[in-house]
Amino acid sequence: MKNSNLSLDTPSEMDSTQITKSQAGKPGALSALIRPLIRDVPNFPKTGVMFRDITPLLQSAEAMESVLEAFGTALKIDEIEAFVGIESRGFILASMLATKYRKGFVPLRKAGKLPPPTHQQSYNLEYGQATLEIAPGQGRVVVIDDVLATGGTLQAGIDLCRKAGYVVSGAAVLIDLQFLNQFRFDGRPVASILQYT
Repeated sequence: MKNSNLSLDTPSEMDSTQITKSQAGKPGALSALIRPLIRDVPNFPKTGVMFRDITPLLQSAEAMESVLEAFGTALKIDEIEAFVGIESRGFILASMLATKYRKGFVPLRKAGKLPPPTHQQSYNLEYGQATLEIAPGQGRVVVIDDVLATGGTLQAGIDLCRKAGYVVSGAAVLIDLQFLNQFRFDGRPVASILQYT
């Protein structure tokens, strides 16, 4: 289980980024729609960890449409060729974004899941080490994941994309656990839909 799916404590406060056209001028509307659909699972996958389960959100077509619109507004869609999705929930979000905005989808997988040739990148988790891999390629991409915790997985994904020949023009997550990280992409916060502070 990768670290970007985890938080160590229950957040004291959660805010949302007001970035969708449909939510403009309605403070908290996007958060109010999405927040009840994020399920907190304590002590999973290990004791002391709070897992953020986005499965209920994925089951709501209305909420997911708002999420995809929010990503589209936050990112410079016309400047990229593809979305890179980090296994596994990043796959879901990136493939949905690729379909909606008519872009390519590039899977960034756990080691041993892609046929050669591939590039690999190992990184540290809170409780071990993991390795990601990707097929070589080119073009401008945005790296997508579901949850940003400490940032190890997202940074490894960005580094791996560059190593494999892609130009990374951005990174985005559904949920940013800001109380666990100071993560920056090119000196600015990663685009996110919900922030736990």
